[in-house]
Amino acid sequence: MIKDKQTPPAFPEAATASSSQKADKDRNKSKKMEKEAAENPHLSDKTDLAPSEDSQSLSKTEPLEKVLNEMSEEIVNLLSKYAHLVSTRAALDSSHVRELDEILKEARAIENHLKQKREMLKQRFTFLANTLQS
Repeated sequence: MIKDKQTPPAFPEAATASSSQKADKDRNKSKKMEKEAAENPHLSDKTDLAPSEDSQSLSKTEPLEKVLNEMSEEIVNLLSKYAHLVSTRAALDSSHVRELDEILKEARAIENHLKQKREMLKQRFTFLANTLQS
């Protein structure tokens, strides 16, 4: 005997009646859903493995080979576009690397020039200091 949680244990008949009513409601809901799914096949889940009417009519009008060839052409087209974008990006990256190398060479040349200037200034100051001390 199934007892409903809300029904006190003193009324087991009411609990049984309540649970049987609930089971009837559940059965009616599932029957109603099955009926709606049968009436509207496009609304039902696509879990069944049988081909739908749309796919059957498609297979009648276009052979599978034609569809596969079109898909293959589209894939090749997309891959070639992707390859072009990748090569363009690689060329751009390569030009950026060359630019950065040039900037780095220029910065090193400026650094060396400034180091030479600093050494020349040290020598002049040393010469002036020695001249003033004598």
